[in-house]
Amino acid sequence: MTELINRPAATPQRVCLAWTGASGLPYGLRLLDALLSAGVTVELIYSQAAQVVAQQELNLRLPSSPDEALQLLQQQFPNRPGKLLVYGRDAWFSPVASGSNPPDAMVVCPCSMGTLASIAAGLADNLIERAADVVIKERRSLILVPRETPFSVIHLENMLRLARAGAVIVPPSPGFYEHPQSVADLVDFVVARILDQLRVPHTLGKRWGGAV
Repeated sequence: MTELINRPAATPQRVCLAWTGASGLPYGLRLLDALLSAGVTVELIYSQAAQVVAQQELNLRLPSSPDEALQLLQQQFPNRPGKLLVYGRDAWFSPVASGSNPPDAMVVCPCSMGTLASIAAGLADNLIERAADVVIKERRSLILVPRETPFSVIHLENMLRLARAGAVIVPPSPGFYEHPQSVADLVDFVVARILDQLRVPHTLGKRWGGAV
């Protein structure tokens, strides 16, 4: 089947990043840091369940207020060349809610199976789902990082449906050929693969075979 979503031909200027309620917020937070460090404008959305996961996995209290969240994250990642915008879950007048102003790409990291199913079904009951729907219909790059195991037949069929629509499925499965020494190394391996899909330059780990 012909791929429907366009891959970014160059480093994207705007990336919508969504955090959902699956385990794996360290991937999402590291990805945010890497994108801002690369000078990308990041439009961040997170679910209520993501707030729970952030507290559990990172001892990070994500405020419900977008303005308070923006202040918190700017303090955590100061002096980055990229621009950070934070939208509430029902910010229907935000740019990512309309095909007239879509981002260059969108990453859902981590992506819960509930969010993945909603996107596969074309639902748009919250801003994360609507932004993904916009990215698909406008043929922009959509990257989903599903953190679940094992996958059920329903999970796999939803991923197949989205892959056929052009989305890229990037399970957070780190490689061990670089001899990781820490959890941070494992996180960087996965984030590096996401950045590669976005065509965002980075130095997170060595390349197989060395420089060419």
